[in-house]
Amino acid sequence: MPTPPTDGSPSPWREPEHDDLAELARTFFTKEVLPHAERLLAQGHPDREHYRRAGELGLLGLSVPEEYGGGGGGFTHEAVMLHEQAYTGESSLGLAVHSGIVTGYLVAYGSEEQKRRWLPGLCSGELVGAIAMTEPDGGSDLQAMRTRAVRDGDDYLVTGAKTFITNGGLADLIIVAVKTDPEQRAAGVSLLVCEVGGDPQGFRRGRLLSKIGLHANDTAELFFDELRVPAANLLGGTEGLGFVQLMQQLPQERLVIGVGAVAAMERAVALTVAYAKERTAFGKPLMGHQNTRMVLAECATRARVSRVFLDDCIVRHDRGDLDVSTAAMAKSWLTDGQCEVVDRCLQIFGGYGYTTEYPIARMYADARVQKIYGGTNEIMKELIARAL
Repeated sequence: MPTPPTDGSPSPWREPEHDDLAELARTFFTKEVLPHAERLLAQGHPDREHYRRAGELGLLGLSVPEEYGGGGGGFTHEAVMLHEQAYTGESSLGLAVHSGIVTGYLVAYGSEEQKRRWLPGLCSGELVGAIAMTEPDGGSDLQAMRTRAVRDGDDYLVTGAKTFITNGGLADLIIVAVKTDPEQRAAGVSLLVCEVGGDPQGFRRGRLLSKIGLHANDTAELFFDELRVPAANLLGGTEGLGFVQLMQQLPQERLVIGVGAVAAMERAVALTVAYAKERTAFGKPLMGHQNTRMVLAECATRARVSRVFLDDCIVRHDRGDLDVSTAAMAKSWLTDGQCEVVDRCLQIFGGYGYTTEYPIARMYADARVQKIYGGTNEIMKELIARAL
C-alpha cells in the first residue's frame, strides 16, 4: 500500500483527532479486511463480521450522536474514515452507504423512538443498512418510481422492485423510497424503513449483480410483494415528504462519492510513482523518461486541485451551506478526474496495468461506476446548469 500523501498542506478542517481516527481506520482496513481480499472478491460480498468489528472500533456512525451509540462527531470524521477505506484499496464494505448515508437519514428525519430503535445496531455493526431508490426502469428519474406503499390499517403493504442496491444482499434495514400517492410525482414519494433481517414474507432478494468492478461489494436486486411494514416506520411522520428528504440528503451522498474519488486519485498517483521509479525501459527507470514525468505531473496536479475543491466543499457542508449545484459540481468533476487519472496511470504500467495482479487494474474497473451512481454526471450537469 502506498504511503498516504503528505504535501505540506493539510486539509483546513483537519484536527489531531482526525489523524488519530485515520490511523485507526487505516490499521483496520489493512490488517483486518485486506488480508481477506481475494476470498471476498470470490464470494462477491463482504463478511458481516467486518461490520461488527468496525462497530467495535467505533468506525461506524461517526457522525451519530453518542446517545444513540455513535461517535458524536460530524461529517469530517466520516470523510476521514471513507478516505482511508478508499486509499487502502478496501472496497468490500459498503460503509459509504451504511454509515455515510443511511444513518444520516435516521438522524435527520427519524423520530426519537426510531433513532433509539435502529441507530445503536447500525453503529455497532449488528445491523447492516441500505437505501433503495433506483428501479429497473426508472434510473435517475426518482419522481417516476413505481414501488407502491398502500395503507392497510396500522401498516403499509409495499409492492415493487429496486435494483443496483449497495449492501442489498446483506442489509437488515433498508430505507425504501415508495409512492404513497401514485397520482403525484414528487409529492407522492415517501421513505419507509423496512426491517428485512431474516427475509420476511413479501420480501425477496434477487441475484447479486455481476459487475465490471467492485466485485467484493454486494449489489442486489430487491423485490417487494405486499411486504407488511408498520406505518410507524415512515420517516418524517407524514406522507409525501420523501422527495424533499432525498433532495436534502443527496448533496452529502455526492460529497461522499467525491471523497472516494479524491482518495483514488491520490492512491493511483502514489502507486504509479513507485512503479515508475522501479521499472526500467530502454536502459533507465520509467521515471527517467520525459513522457512519464509529464503525465505524472499532470495527474498529481489534478489530484491536488481536486483535494482543495473537496476540502472547500467539506468545510461548507460542515457549516450547513453546501448547495445542491456545488455538490453536483464536486460529484461530476471529481469522478471524471478519478477516471481520467486512473486511466492515465494505468497506461504507465503497460501490460501489467491490465492484469489484476496490480491494484491499478481493479482501480480502473472500480472507478467507472462513480460517474453513474448518486445521480449520473449528466444529471449533475443539468443541476449545475439550472443554477446558472
